[in-house]
Amino acid sequence: MNRRPAVGIGVIVINPRDEILLGKRTGAHGEGEWSLPGGHLEWEESFKGCAAREVLEETGIDISGRHIEQITFTNDIFPKEDLHYVTLFLRTRLGYFVEAERKEPDKCLEWGWFSIYHLPQPLFLPLDNLLRKKNILTG
Repeated sequence: MNRRPAVGIGVIVINPRDEILLGKRTGAHGEGEWSLPGGHLEWEESFKGCAAREVLEETGIDISGRHIEQITFTNDIFPKEDLHYVTLFLRTRLGYFVEAERKEPDKCLEWGWFSIYHLPQPLFLPLDNLLRKKNILTG
């Protein structure tokens, strides 16, 4: 079998208090873990386009007109689920405060804003791997 990793996108959304947006996952691998908004890169989709689409679909927050920068990537292997992802991380800053809506309740139990110094646990593997690289959440 010729298998290849899937491409995931994780979006670091930062509010004016330098807090990041995290959601508690449900209904998929990583259930009960806290994750950035994000998802799968679609065919012929740009990284920034995917980031904007996923954040809007999941939270109702429109980042399409904002500066979205590419940060880094992680190599994420989920042995129990037999999954392998390369996760691309992008970052954007909001100039305003907004509450995230739970637009996909079958995938996310709740959204919250968290200080990078007091992140909830447990963290989703790609975010945990990102933090092991170095703390680049807020730039």
